[in-house]
Amino acid sequence: MDFRSDTVTKPTKEMREAMMNAEVGDDVYGEDPTVNRLEKLAAEILGKEDALFVTSGTQGNQVAILTHCQPGDEVILEAESHIFLYEAGAASALAGVQTRPIQGTRGAMDPSEVKKAIRGEDIHHPETGLICLENTHNKAGGKIIPIQTMKEIYEIAREKDVPVHLDGARLFNAAVASGIPVKEFSKYTDTVQICLSKGLSAPVGSILAGSKSFIQKARKWRKRLGGGLRQVGVLAAPGIVALEKMVDRLAEDHANARQFAEGLSAIPGITIDVDGVETNIILCDIRETGLSNEQFLTKLKEAGILAGPFDDGIIRFVTHREVTNEMVQTAIERIAQIIAGK
Repeated sequence: MDFRSDTVTKPTKEMREAMMNAEVGDDVYGEDPTVNRLEKLAAEILGKEDALFVTSGTQGNQVAILTHCQPGDEVILEAESHIFLYEAGAASALAGVQTRPIQGTRGAMDPSEVKKAIRGEDIHHPETGLICLENTHNKAGGKIIPIQTMKEIYEIAREKDVPVHLDGARLFNAAVASGIPVKEFSKYTDTVQICLSKGLSAPVGSILAGSKSFIQKARKWRKRLGGGLRQVGVLAAPGIVALEKMVDRLAEDHANARQFAEGLSAIPGITIDVDGVETNIILCDIRETGLSNEQFLTKLKEAGILAGPFDDGIIRFVTHREVTNEMVQTAIERIAQIIAGK
């Protein structure tokens, strides 16, 4: 029972068949009809003019930063965002930009703090080249950043002529959980990255969407990073299935996550903010059990359960298509036995 991440999902039978039967061509020449179809579909869903297929969410985010910014610019982002914590310092290593982290609440930056962080004209300061948001917010436990917050930040950014990029790796989780169309989130951004290989179950790939002029420039940056792909239709085909067939079922993952959180919270020594489980991520505080992360995860593995360390005394569980309701119940029972017998 693998709760480490929704990235562990395998492609569905329909996806595998789509890969096998995909019509292909050389995408560097713009001649792969399947990837062209995927990019057009994604742009329409996200309400943007154009889109670009990239190998990963990290590549999508970094291509966005490279395209938006100049070396020496400053990028405003949330202090525990994926771009800041989990992309190997790529923004500084590749784009030569400085990051300006702002501590958020439940993953959301305060618009007034963002406004204060935007640089004015001063020879001593870098220029603010970009504001990055993340929705849902991974480190905050899959929290949904409210549309109103996104709107306020976007309006501030427009006043200051600063673009906004959204790391929407799990944006469809936010849309499904809130009942708000994904376009309503992405309209308060200049560019957005979505991941096809997490809860949507495609084997690889993400989408970067924005204006036609932006994507034209982004395509060259993707090439510079070695992302110019050839007969990529075999990878784009399952992405089409992901967008057309796998979005609505995310509600099952959310329901399983809530049930899992409720069951775990009833186990002595385990603390969970059950009401804070908004999508498919559960953060489990095990400090009162007296077990270290390593000890707890070892016992879980012995019981046939995989999870991931997230912070000191915090374990992350993630539900996805390959986690059934029965697995959730079994995992709750086995974890209760582990704690009782430690």
